[in-house]
Amino acid sequence: MHPAPSVILFSTLSGLGFGLLFWLGLGLPDVTGWVAFAFFAIAYLLAVGGLLASTFHLGHPERAVKAFSQWRTSWLSREGLAAVMALLVMALFGAGLVFLDARWAAVGVVGSVLSLGTVFTTSMIYAQLRTVPRWNMPLTPVMFVSMSLAGGALLAGQMSWATGLLVLAGIVQVAYWMLGDRAFAGSGANLASATGLGHIGAVRAFEPPHTGSNYLLREMVYVVGRKHSARLRVISLGLMAVVPVVLLVLPFNHVIAVVAVVSHLAGVAVSRWLFFAEAEHVVGLYYGKR
Repeated sequence: MHPAPSVILFSTLSGLGFGLLFWLGLGLPDVTGWVAFAFFAIAYLLAVGGLLASTFHLGHPERAVKAFSQWRTSWLSREGLAAVMALLVMALFGAGLVFLDARWAAVGVVGSVLSLGTVFTTSMIYAQLRTVPRWNMPLTPVMFVSMSLAGGALLAGQMSWATGLLVLAGIVQVAYWMLGDRAFAGSGANLASATGLGHIGAVRAFEPPHTGSNYLLREMVYVVGRKHSARLRVISLGLMAVVPVVLLVLPFNHVIAVVAVVSHLAGVAVSRWLFFAEAEHVVGLYYGKR
C-alpha cells in the first residue's frame, strides 16, 4: 500500500496521545493544577493533531462527519465515535484536576477505557481487511495497543511500566513482521482464486490489464525493496524500543527522558511507514506484482 504521510502521522501521533490519556485517566502521574494542564495539553495535541492529519488523506474532508452514522458496520465510524467520547470524557476529568483540584476516579477510568478503545478501533480498520493478508491477523491490534501503552507510559513518566511495555512492544513488532512475511502466501490468494477460474486449470495473465499506471497501482501495489525493508526494520526496532529502554536504565534526568520519547516516536513512525509500504493488497495479483 502507498504509505501516505497523513496516515502515518495520524496513526503515530494519535496512538501516542491516546496512550498518554489512558495513563492520565488512571491517575498516573498523580498531578493537579497547571502541571496536569501541561500533561493534558500534550495528550490532546498529539491525539487531536493525529486525527486532523488523517483528514488530509480524504478526497472530500468535508464529508468526514457522515462516517459517524455507519457505526453498526464500519470500524472507521466506531473509531470516530470512540475518539470523540474519549476526548470529551477526558476533558471533563482533566477539568476537575486542573481547575477544581478534584479527582473523579470513575470518570478517569471510563476515559482510559475509551482512549484505549479508540486505539483498538483504529487497528481494526486494518485488521478486518481480508484483501491485505499482512494486516488481517490478531497481532495487528496487539501491535497498535502495545505501542500506544508503551509510548503513553513513557510520556507519563511511568518508567517501570514503560520499560516493560517497550520490551513487549518490541517483541510484538518482531512477531508481527515474522508472521506478516508469510501471511500472503498462507492466505492462499493467487490469480486462480482472484479470477474464480481455478476450476478450469492453471491460470495465468495473457497480457497486462493496461500499459500505463492507474489509481490501483499507485495506491494498492506499492513495492518496497527487501534490503531496504530489512534496514528500516532494524532502525525502527532500535529507535522504538532498544534506545529508550537503554536510556531508561540510566540515572534519570529530563534530557534523557526527552531523548527517549523522541527516539520512540521516530521508531514508531518508521514502523508505521513499513506497516503500509509492506502491505500486499491482493489486487496486485492482476498486475503480476504478487
